[in-house]
Amino acid sequence: MGAIMAEKRVRPANMPWLTPMLTVRDAALALEFYETAFGLTRRDVMRDEAGTVTHADLTYHDAVIMIAPAEPGGPRTPAESGLLSAALFYLYCEDVDALFARAAAAGAGVKMPPTDMPWGDRMASFSDLDGHTWNFATHLDGAA
Repeated sequence: MGAIMAEKRVRPANMPWLTPMLTVRDAALALEFYETAFGLTRRDVMRDEAGTVTHADLTYHDAVIMIAPAEPGGPRTPAESGLLSAALFYLYCEDVDALFARAAAAGAGVKMPPTDMPWGDRMASFSDLDGHTWNFATHLDGAA
């Protein structure tokens, strides 16, 4: 009875409880794009025997986003399916106007330039190389 039971770890220590996973057409190309356009940082990259990226974890401040290439019979990217992305990302950044310029220069599809929104954020919206929608915002000083 006096034995102390070890706490069971139900997730890796460096992973949040919720981690979105995106299907992409070319994971290596997507990694480069997300780093250049949006400032995400690659953390873990898994490759097959041929060196092809089969899975990657990217970080953005305290968030983790996984990516993996589409597989036969699996989910398709919005660009492949011709459908709008069913899930959208909303990320806060230090300067949405600077991020907008960087992302547009890197080839992100501009859906909406930086705009002051009624809820107190200045927001810009993009599509990535695979048609996923990414919204970036900076909260305006004095807004609730």
